[in-house]
Amino acid sequence: MGTLLLLSPSRLLLLLLFMIGYSAAEASATPAAIQQRTRTRTTPGFVYTRARGKCTPQYWSSRTETWPKMVPQMSTVSNVFGSRAFERYRYDLTLLEAASRSDDLGNAFARLLKESTAALLNSYARKGYPYSAWEIKTLVIQALVSKQAAAIQAHTFRQANLACNQLHL
Repeated sequence: MGTLLLLSPSRLLLLLLFMIGYSAAEASATPAAIQQRTRTRTTPGFVYTRARGKCTPQYWSSRTETWPKMVPQMSTVSNVFGSRAFERYRYDLTLLEAASRSDDLGNAFARLLKESTAALLNSYARKGYPYSAWEIKTLVIQALVSKQAAAIQAHTFRQANLACNQLHL
């Protein structure tokens, strides 16, 4: 009770309204809804899931497999993808860093870089990959003109990388 006295009146009112709303929702819940909520709470798992397979950016960033000699891990993005990439990304950003980025959610250019890095590596290392290295580099340069173009191209590379996973399990 001593803790409630330390709250300002407005916060106390918000807390009271929350408690009333929560108890009303619990009281009106059907047994099936309560059972579903209980089942959901006890199911283990993670909010963030990673795509698995031998063609994903996560796979290449894990260093499980040796990178193709044509594309060393410490190659910079600007050296591999050209001057347009130099304008968009850090000058010293390596392909390994690009493949292991975690800031690509909602960032079309970061997602493009991540997926195109995996696509480039797949083009050298995976027989039957649908794009050649020069096609990937050209498509990346073309996609750097806008967020929309980057998002579309990143999605296209992601689909190719996921399809490649099916071939190379």
